[in-house]
Amino acid sequence: MSYLVISLDFELHWGIFDKVKLEDKGDYFQQTRKMIPQKLSLLEQYQVAVTWATVGMLLTESLEEWGHYSPDLQPAYSNMANSPYQWVKQHGYFPAYHSAMDLVKGILNTAGQELGSHTYSHYYTMEEGQNLEQFRADLKANQRVFLEKAGLVPRSLVFPRNQYGLEYLKVCKEEGFTNVRINPSDWFWRSPQSAGIIRKTFRTADTLLPLGNQTSFSLDSIQVNEELPVQLPSSRFLRPIHKGYKTLQKARLGRIISEMTFAAQNDLIYHLWWHPHNFGYKTTENLKDLTIILEHYQSLHQKYGMESVNMGQLTEMLHGVERNNE
Repeated sequence: MSYLVISLDFELHWGIFDKVKLEDKGDYFQQTRKMIPQKLSLLEQYQVAVTWATVGMLLTESLEEWGHYSPDLQPAYSNMANSPYQWVKQHGYFPAYHSAMDLVKGILNTAGQELGSHTYSHYYTMEEGQNLEQFRADLKANQRVFLEKAGLVPRSLVFPRNQYGLEYLKVCKEEGFTNVRINPSDWFWRSPQSAGIIRKTFRTADTLLPLGNQTSFSLDSIQVNEELPVQLPSSRFLRPIHKGYKTLQKARLGRIISEMTFAAQNDLIYHLWWHPHNFGYKTTENLKDLTIILEHYQSLHQKYGMESVNMGQLTEMLHGVERNNE
């Protein structure tokens, strides 16, 4: 059996507050908000399951709520520009860019969608200054806000900026997460927090040319460990359309279609990911590309029996396989 897994890093401004000025991105995030219900409608139409790895702060609806749920023990980054707590202290809290409970409700009301976590504060586990106990406090705050605001405790987690290490994986398991997304095995995806121009160039070029390892993987290759959450490798980042890059985007899309087909033909898993805000520019064109991918999934489902599952569902299957083998 082959599977398509999709995970989305849902963060709005919390994901790039340290990279861009909010006043320069207002329309971008507003367009993102308008687009998400359209995306949910498409996913439901094509019966595609998705894990929405959501920053816990997005479940707050006011500055007062944000302060109420924020942990006392916060990340002590050496570079405090990485801290959303410091950003809010300096600039304020803006519900249009920092709250998304209306969208979270839409996710919960759409078949096949899983509400996962992207940590409470878009926490960077490999940045200098922070430590394991600060990370644990972040996850505890995350679980609390999800339970009290969304009525659930998330089991799937995606690390912000794809930063993680063994000790942080253990904390995730101890705080109730059964699975996490990890990076591909390629050398240019290792230690993303310290990636230089060469590794970044190879990552970009790999979307066009086969520079890395095989992107799909088998169910048997995923290890189940009592001390760690199940680690689900990502296969491909769906890069958004940018002005002037139509030819490149067509090639990137063709590569994804080809990789999906290979996975379906060989009973493998293909794990696609991106950020919802990646569709904030050229929304119509990006949704058209997504529709092509979803239509191709449907053809693979009909021809080869490929199934769509979210991260949580795939993990449940893995645990079921392990129990059957005992």
